[in-house]
Amino acid sequence: MFGNAVKPTHLLILLIIIVLLFGAKKLPDLAKSVGQSLKIFKKEMKELTEDDDKPAPTVQVVTPEQGAATPPVTPVDVTANPPRTPSGSTTPPQA
Repeated sequence: MFGNAVKPTHLLILLIIIVLLFGAKKLPDLAKSVGQSLKIFKKEMKELTEDDDKPAPTVQVVTPEQGAATPPVTPVDVTANPPRTPSGSTTPPQA
């Protein structure tokens, strides 16, 4: 049905439309960015397939001993206002 759909004249018309849309000056930059994107995509796909081949590392859960105590924590009031200087500003006077 579509065996003869892509002919050289179709490709030529498509190329002319692309040049008109993007301009001749932007085509090298466009081709470069597409190439870099494909390179990154292939690299990521390769890393994903390599990750699937590697066995998952085993995780050891370490629990603290019952006798070990943590040091007490002093609560801090974060809503307290900073001390004011006599002039009413919060910065100390400069000498």
